[in-house]
Amino acid sequence: MFFHRQELQFKSTPDRADAVYARKLQEVLGGQYGEITVAMQYMFQGWNMHTPGKYRDLVFGVGAEEVGHVEMLATMIAQLLEKAPLGITDDAVQDDPTVAAVIGGTDIQHAIVAGAGARAVDSMGNPWQGSYITASGNLLADFQANANAEMQGRVQVARLYHMTDDHGVRDLLSFLLARDTMHQNMWLAAAAELREEGAELLPVPSNFPQNKEHTEVSYQYQNFSDGPAASEGSWAKGPTPDGNGEFTYHDGSTTSAPMPAPTRPDARFYGTTDLPNLMEKTAGKVQDKLKKE
Repeated sequence: MFFHRQELQFKSTPDRADAVYARKLQEVLGGQYGEITVAMQYMFQGWNMHTPGKYRDLVFGVGAEEVGHVEMLATMIAQLLEKAPLGITDDAVQDDPTVAAVIGGTDIQHAIVAGAGARAVDSMGNPWQGSYITASGNLLADFQANANAEMQGRVQVARLYHMTDDHGVRDLLSFLLARDTMHQNMWLAAAAELREEGAELLPVPSNFPQNKEHTEVSYQYQNFSDGPAASEGSWAKGPTPDGNGEFTYHDGSTTSAPMPAPTRPDARFYGTTDLPNLMEKTAGKVQDKLKKE
C-alpha cells in the first residue's frame, strides 16, 4: 500500500528559470542511474525477495525514499521551466522558437509534451526503461549492483553540481549527494553483513558447487592485452576475496580450440549457406510438406 503526502523531503527553490539546466537535470531523474531507476530497483528487489526481516525492510524503506527523490527532481525541473522562455533572444533564430530551443540546448518536449514539466526521460530525451533495473533475487548480487548504482548516480550529480551556480539547485544537489553517500556505504555494509552471516558468500551464487566449473582457471588472470602492468595487481597474485583460492597470472589463453564449421540453419530462414541455392529451396519445400520444424 502506498500513501502520498504532499510535502518534500528537502526544501530548495531555484534562483531563476533555466530550461537548459532543466534538461541536464533529466539525466539524474530518468537516466540509467537516475532516481527512477533506483526507486524501482529497490522496490522490485523487495517484491522479489524470498526472506522476511531486515534486508526486505531495508530495500522497501530506501525504495520509498527514492520515490521521494523522484518527486523532488521533478518538482525542481518544473520550477526551472516555470518562467523559462520558449526560445532564446537572438534575433537570428527568434522567428522560429523550435530552432531557437534546439540551438539553446533546451528540451523542446518539456514545453510541447509536458507543458513545462518533467518527463520520464534522460538528458537526451531517451525514455526511461525497466531494463535499467537489477532485481535478481540474489541479495549479494543485488546489493553490489545497488552500490554501483549509487556510485554512478553520485558521479553524475557531482558533475551537475559544477554545471550551475544557482544556489537553490546546488542546495538540492548537495542534499542528494549526501544521501548518495549514505546509500553507497549502506549497501556495502549490507553486502558485508550478508557475507558475515553466511547468508551469501563469494562467488555469487555461492550455493552453486564450484567443482562443477572449470576450476583450473577459476582464479587465473589471463592477460589478453599487451599492457604488462596488470601482473602487478592484487588480482594476479595472493589470496582471493572469496578465500577459496590463490590468484595466478598467465600471459594469454591457457587453452584453445579450433573454430567449428559454419552452421547451416533451417532453409526457411533464407540465410546464405555453402549449399547450392536450389538444394536449400528444395529442402524448404520438403520440410513444409512434411510439416517438419
